[in-house]
Amino acid sequence: MSAEATPAPNPVPTPDPAVKELIRFDNVTKRFGQNTVLDNLCFSVQPGKHVTLIGPSGSGKTTILRLLMTLLKPDEGTIHVNGDPLFPAPEKQVREVRKHIGMVFQQFNLFPNMNVLRNITEAPVRVLGMDKDEAAERAKSLLDLVGLGDRVDAKPSQLSGGQQQRVAIARALAMRPQVLLLDEVTSALDPELVAGVLDVLRDIARTTDITMLCVTHEMNFARDISDEVLMFDSGKVIESGSPEKIFSDPGHERTREFLSAVL
Repeated sequence: MSAEATPAPNPVPTPDPAVKELIRFDNVTKRFGQNTVLDNLCFSVQPGKHVTLIGPSGSGKTTILRLLMTLLKPDEGTIHVNGDPLFPAPEKQVREVRKHIGMVFQQFNLFPNMNVLRNITEAPVRVLGMDKDEAAERAKSLLDLVGLGDRVDAKPSQLSGGQQQRVAIARALAMRPQVLLLDEVTSALDPELVAGVLDVLRDIARTTDITMLCVTHEMNFARDISDEVLMFDSGKVIESGSPEKIFSDPGHERTREFLSAVL
């Protein structure tokens, strides 16, 4: 994927200029049985920023993304997106807020019976009510963006894992989300396919105003795309700062231990 890739037109809606925090967690606690995964968590993400969550497995990073996707509900606390409450909120409002959030999962989750084009257009047509022709044109632009403009008619089974993940990225962007959530998007890929997918995401970070919240163990990628890095441990943010600060001069001993193990 080259740095000269042309972004799709109007990739995201314009954030409300009065809203200084696109995502806000206030005192959010999430438990699974006796296990407290998020412990009175408070943090925020400004519009257009790229924030990466790092830390050991089980520290609560993916739970944050699943809460934003409304796949889980917090036990305590509040979550706001673009100034609107996500939790607690009436179901109708949750659905409206949720439309502005896209997620790319570890597994690609493409519809195996649909070709690439329909995998991307299905949700914009059904959920957003987008005209089919408009959705198809946007899908083709996004496929060009992720380097798969020639695979519109292919079925997922005809694509490599890296290609399937690129389609999943295009599918998430097709909904014109204000927020793109990335959950260890390269962890299911063969090592030789990782670089291509990360290059696509670097291009998206460079060429759009989309807000990105990323969970990854790819530290070089985190250093490249992040405006801020949050270090998690035991359901809390124990350190935050610029990539330069976190990766070159971390202040917390737990951060130093973690980075020495993964770098």
